[in-house]
Amino acid sequence: MQLWRKDRDVAPSVHGVAQQDEDLLDAYSHAVVSVVEAVSPSVVHVRVRGVRQGHNAHGSGSGTILSPDGLVLTNNHVVEGASAIELALADGRHVPARILGRDPDTDIAVLRAETGDRLPAARLGNSKKVRPGQVAVAIGNPFGFESTVTAGIVSAVGRSLRAQNGRLIGDVIQTDAALNPGNSGGPLVNSRAEVIGVNTAVIMGAQGICFSVASNTAQHVLTQILQHGRVRRARLGIAGDQVRLPQRIKTATGLTQEAGVRVVEVQQGSPAAAGRLEPGDVIVGLDHETVTGIDDIARVLDGTRIDKRVAMHILRDGRLHTVEIIPTERLP
Repeated sequence: MQLWRKDRDVAPSVHGVAQQDEDLLDAYSHAVVSVVEAVSPSVVHVRVRGVRQGHNAHGSGSGTILSPDGLVLTNNHVVEGASAIELALADGRHVPARILGRDPDTDIAVLRAETGDRLPAARLGNSKKVRPGQVAVAIGNPFGFESTVTAGIVSAVGRSLRAQNGRLIGDVIQTDAALNPGNSGGPLVNSRAEVIGVNTAVIMGAQGICFSVASNTAQHVLTQILQHGRVRRARLGIAGDQVRLPQRIKTATGLTQEAGVRVVEVQQGSPAAAGRLEPGDVIVGLDHETVTGIDDIARVLDGTRIDKRVAMHILRDGRLHTVEIIPTERLP
């Protein structure tokens, strides 16, 4: 009798665990469904006609409507070389669009839908709050299959990714939500239906390694394009390469970094020339930022540095020096 009572006690317990698992699955499904219902109306299919590499070409990608008057966020590589752009809306409408601005350095472009109708808009979230392990939902139009949804988790934050022009995009979000050609430019969304990234790349041949440009980066590009028509960045006027710092130099100067940027060329009439920078100098810092490679210089020299004094820390003749340079604006 006692054994029978134990068996009777076990059965409800197993049933309870199964019910909990089902409830958890329902909660996850409900979260994804809620996100899709909230954001999908704002996701557009971007169809492009233009000339690429000397040939007439057709392309497509995805985008996200960010304002009722038709601001659309997408990837630069989706619309590069476009002569005509059409947006297919979630409700079946088709409207033309034009490029307000492009930023190849971050692979972000901003479009304007040319319609007088008010459009459903999504919200940009704060990508600094994104944490590995949280739910990530990608919405887009892979291979022309409109309104396709994939879900997964944020695998990592703070990654770096090369843009097509060779520049390094910082603060990239890695996710295992499946992306395919046509997802480019579409939103990566959190469980609060906020856009936390712009889907931009996959690692070919790998499974579950996909990347999105962080929403804070996209917000900066959007603001700059609306204000200036482009993203303003500063320039020094040098060519350089990365070099390792010898241990004896690190010991003598107190530096702890492994590398710096050796100046190979100083352009005539440039800010670097005015600051008396010389070929052979090794740049190890800008203001309070450590420089270990060319990408660090590109990252530090944003629009806030234009026409402002910058303290450049360099190695010259085995000694640490500081020179002042006033960067000018880097023209497109």
